[in-house]
Amino acid sequence: MNHLKHVTIGELLVDAVSKYGNQEAVVYSKEGIRLTYEQFYNETTRLAKALLAIGVKKGDHLAIWATNVPEWLTLQFASARIGAVLVTVNTSYQSSELEYLLKQSDSTTLFTIDGFKGTSYIDIIDSVTHHKRVSSSPTEYQLDHLPQLRNMIYIGKNETPAGMLSYRDLLSFSERITDKELQQVESTLSPEDVINMQYTSGTTGFPKGVMLSHLNIVNNGYLVAQSMKLTNEDRLCIPVPFFHCFGCVLGVLACVSVGATMVPIVEFNPELVLQTVENERCTGLHGVPTMFIAELNHEKFNDYDLSTLRTGIMAGSTCPIEVMKKVMSEMGMSEITIAYGQTEASPVITQTTTTDPIDRRVNSVGKAHPHVEVKIIDPITGNEVPPGVQGELCTRGYLVMKGYYKMPEATYEAIDVDGWLHTGDLATMDEDGYVDITGRLKDMIIRGGENIYPREVEEFLYRHESILDVQVVGVPDEKYGEKVAACIKVKEGHVLTQEEIKEYCSGKLAFYKIPEYILFVDDYPMTASGKIQKFKLREQAQNLVRSTTQSV
Repeated sequence: MNHLKHVTIGELLVDAVSKYGNQEAVVYSKEGIRLTYEQFYNETTRLAKALLAIGVKKGDHLAIWATNVPEWLTLQFASARIGAVLVTVNTSYQSSELEYLLKQSDSTTLFTIDGFKGTSYIDIIDSVTHHKRVSSSPTEYQLDHLPQLRNMIYIGKNETPAGMLSYRDLLSFSERITDKELQQVESTLSPEDVINMQYTSGTTGFPKGVMLSHLNIVNNGYLVAQSMKLTNEDRLCIPVPFFHCFGCVLGVLACVSVGATMVPIVEFNPELVLQTVENERCTGLHGVPTMFIAELNHEKFNDYDLSTLRTGIMAGSTCPIEVMKKVMSEMGMSEITIAYGQTEASPVITQTTTTDPIDRRVNSVGKAHPHVEVKIIDPITGNEVPPGVQGELCTRGYLVMKGYYKMPEATYEAIDVDGWLHTGDLATMDEDGYVDITGRLKDMIIRGGENIYPREVEEFLYRHESILDVQVVGVPDEKYGEKVAACIKVKEGHVLTQEEIKEYCSGKLAFYKIPEYILFVDDYPMTASGKIQKFKLREQAQNLVRSTTQSV
């Protein structure tokens, strides 16, 4: 069994440099960027020094709102090397979500690109900061409602917006810090330190900042690499977003742990993925099911040579069996694996291996990783259930998060006194330890790999003056796994249309949270004690969706 690595992210990179210094570490094929492990390490050194020069300290929170740009990758390691916590921002966020995250996370610095998919991040930042961009320093904020926020770093392609510091100018500050000063800071770090914070919709309410340590994510990446049989000879195409664990742990840290080459895609595009796999002779490819479906169904799929592909991971939402079989037969990924987990578990709990029989790889999410305990319990009694019986999946080990940032009660609900993380997912486990995810205890909706907690969408819609009550549920969808449906009761005397709801959400909620089905109802199915029966409401919504085209 592979031993756990008691190292920091910086030490992990140093180890890769010592073994594979002249090998390619990072390749941005379309952008023409190629860096060896040694060159990449030097880039992270420059940025780490620059961060120290502008006053970033160990324990400070740095937020990044960007697609998979090269600066994202450099920042992941540079921030870790000085002990700053990287707060990852979903690229689909809109104004209310960004403001909530910046406030709740106490971020002192925000790195941003221009925008994504028609959303201007710069405009949103202006609206969130109320256009206040000046204090005694032209690049330092002083905001009453965001008291921690101090620096704005622009990593976009255009002219640097007023009041922001360009990435190039930031790097020029690196000369103010000596190698010795950086080493002194690095010497104070511990593998147990929190280094990464990702916001996830958990079992209640608004997104929570999941605190992950070096130890958590270094080892999860390493054990993922072992399950994939990834080595320094592999070249992994990474089209999944860095702001999720899928990108920054299963992609980036898995590669660095074994000296493999990272081949990121800045913004997912199925043909660009196919092109990159051919051009860079990639041996591995990651993706959520919708990505693989888009690649397989692309009109030019047969034009590209994918013969170098061998391994990879499909995860993020339920993996359809037919898609899995096609990926293996038509894309040549005979050793593709399926991983299951959640952000709170760094994220992978179970994974299939490259040698598991095909039926195991398409009908289960594999077995628990080494150093990871998994049990299935009766949600009512808390007792472990026999093999084959459905219950809640719980996990324990190095992988369990440190907790939710500034949310002790939510942490206490998620992790019990014996250290078991309660996932809220329903599963069965057979005699051989293979796990099958069968459903969810919680109401969370998973749309194309994105977690959506209904209450967050409900709370937002409640603000509309014409809405009396709203219940949000997920309805099955072939392409995305699930889509969001809002069942709305309109106030007496008010009139409301689907278009008005869509308009109300636009620009304020991430597109994937905006209800795709708007259903106007007179009442909800209730229990005798007056509680809404969401499972029944979900069934009603499914039937209504089938019988009508009230899609938004």
